[in-house]
Amino acid sequence: MRGQVSRTEQHSVLVTNARGPSPFVIVCDHARNRIPTRYGDLGLTMTERVSHIAWDPGALAVSRKLADLLDAPLVQSTVSRLIIDCNRDLDAPDLIWTLSEATRIAANEGISAEERQYRIDHYHRPFHASIETLLEARRHAGQETILICMHSFTPVYNGVARPWPIGVIHGVDARYTAAVRDALAAEDPALNIGWNEPYAALNGVTLTLERHGDGRGLDATMIEIRNDEILEPVGVDQWSARLARCLEAARLARGGAMAV
Repeated sequence: MRGQVSRTEQHSVLVTNARGPSPFVIVCDHARNRIPTRYGDLGLTMTERVSHIAWDPGALAVSRKLADLLDAPLVQSTVSRLIIDCNRDLDAPDLIWTLSEATRIAANEGISAEERQYRIDHYHRPFHASIETLLEARRHAGQETILICMHSFTPVYNGVARPWPIGVIHGVDARYTAAVRDALAAEDPALNIGWNEPYAALNGVTLTLERHGDGRGLDATMIEIRNDEILEPVGVDQWSARLARCLEAARLARGGAMAV
């Protein structure tokens, strides 16, 4: 990836290509399943630690490829959401998961106020501070910014199948998300596009989108790809290329200038 690469001292967040000239900024909240050494294995099996309860499989691969195609900055959390969910507000009941689908996270039960604050200070706040720093630098530079929050979802959740290969989710302002949906449909009219699926803002899953997108008055969207679509390189390449085209088409539909 071109451009500047920097790491925070906490190593809980990685910012890549911070000076990328693209109008797009890619953010991946659930990029990794890494559990810091101080937490051992959280009492979970290897199978559980690599499953979707710990991260969004495929989301980082798509984010990286998309950032390369667009020459865009990428901000990613490097810590499993089982430590703390960076896409949840600090008062959310699932900020620190104790039960994910049918899996009990016993190590997270009854944690002390000090441990909770440690996780906030070392993993949650640095992630959002890095996004803020990047967006503020772009604002000062007069750089157009559209925020793209990348996620993936499991094909079956609590026994219920999810038929959409992709879902688009909006925060307070739905206009850019609607333009993305329209661009996806124009490219493939047969594509089953979930509108606010498999989640919506009412589910409390749009913290990053709303804090850094709506909160700054930016065009922004949250994209969810069903993870069986992006577990192999061919799927990653196909979806990244499609999204690169459709995100730009949506930008132009919203009145953006043609990229040089």
